[in-house]
Amino acid sequence: MGRMKRDSRLSGVLHVLLHMAEVEGPLTSEALSKVMQTNPVVIRRIMAGLREQGFVRSEKGHGGGWHIACDFNQVTLKDIYAALGSPELFAMSNRTETPGCLVEQAVNAALDTSFRNAEALLLEQFGRITLAALSADFHARFVNHRGALHQASVHQ
Repeated sequence: MGRMKRDSRLSGVLHVLLHMAEVEGPLTSEALSKVMQTNPVVIRRIMAGLREQGFVRSEKGHGGGWHIACDFNQVTLKDIYAALGSPELFAMSNRTETPGCLVEQAVNAALDTSFRNAEALLLEQFGRITLAALSADFHARFVNHRGALHQASVHQ
């Protein structure tokens, strides 16, 4: 069995938003792509999805770029997760969805219940964590780290 590729979109989007919160004024896709060590096209795709949900806005032209358009105290991880289209939380699944085998039906029933319960718990936890709480955690770590506030030290 091959390892399934992990979906890191939620982590990536949260990372982008927290970096944006540290900067006065707009950030271009190019600047964000350097911070995130990815392609500007990837950043534009992420940001377009966030713009549709009202979390960011963009300004065209010289001095333009992406701005945060939401209140970090009001937006939770669950909100961002939903904005990503609520991707699958778990890589595991049933061998077959509609088995004729009674053993497999029993296995599926147990797994389905367990996955539903775990998913509900995880989403409840996501709903308790605001972007402001993530930002505060970063700032506490930063103060403890005692580095100069520039992107290179943030990523050490």
